[in-house]
Amino acid sequence: MSGGTAARPLRVVVADDQELVRAGFTMILDAQPDIEVVAEAADGAEAIAAVRAHAPDIALLDIRMPGTDGLTATAEICATTATRVIILTTFDLDAYVFEALRAGASGFLLKDVRRDDLAHAVRVVAGGDSLLSPSVTSKLITHCTNAPTAVPLLPDPRLDSLTSRETETLRLLARGLTNPEMAVTMVISEHTVKTHVSNILAKLGLRDRIQAVITAYEAGLAVPGRRDPMNYVARASSSGSARTTAAAPLRGVLGGVER
Repeated sequence: MSGGTAARPLRVVVADDQELVRAGFTMILDAQPDIEVVAEAADGAEAIAAVRAHAPDIALLDIRMPGTDGLTATAEICATTATRVIILTTFDLDAYVFEALRAGASGFLLKDVRRDDLAHAVRVVAGGDSLLSPSVTSKLITHCTNAPTAVPLLPDPRLDSLTSRETETLRLLARGLTNPEMAVTMVISEHTVKTHVSNILAKLGLRDRIQAVITAYEAGLAVPGRRDPMNYVARASSSGSARTTAAAPLRGVLGGVER
């Protein structure tokens, strides 16, 4: 870079207990002109130390590492730093998905991700969005649309801090509407939608839209498999952008590596 005007590259810490895997991810990311790997780590403890030392934008963490594992490291990094976490793993098991997301992870990719999609994931998450691989997205959609009855829904007192419009925004967000779709549904500007979403995250102490969706479903604000009386999907479809397939809930929230 020259001239002092180029944007700072995105800084990344890569953590995996397999040296060849670490080296592969590092090589892929370092080959990108806008991404720089600032440290590597062989376990969760080293990853936490590297994040504290380098303050990267993104930490790529393997789930299964000796000693301090990726989930524990994710929870520590997300609770104490501004670094955003992408989980990389061979296993797309439900338990890992939900634990990682609740711990604060903003992305979840399988290790067989294509190199272009790995770099794309870093850029998307660094930009403040959330991202899951298609297979993981499908699992989360299935989980949220099957309405488990064995787990009681507990009211979340944090929701009392939301205004009526913010509550409506959260409900639509949990149903998978994008910002433009919510703007059409609520008859407001996209800027106002973004303000509502930002207020929701701040008031509920959440890092991103994924955690907002989980909160809405767990508190019963959004009921899996049920559409709101306002029939927002039909209204939003007039803009030509509503999703009407069985996978509609959460698609607009979770993103994905499909391009």
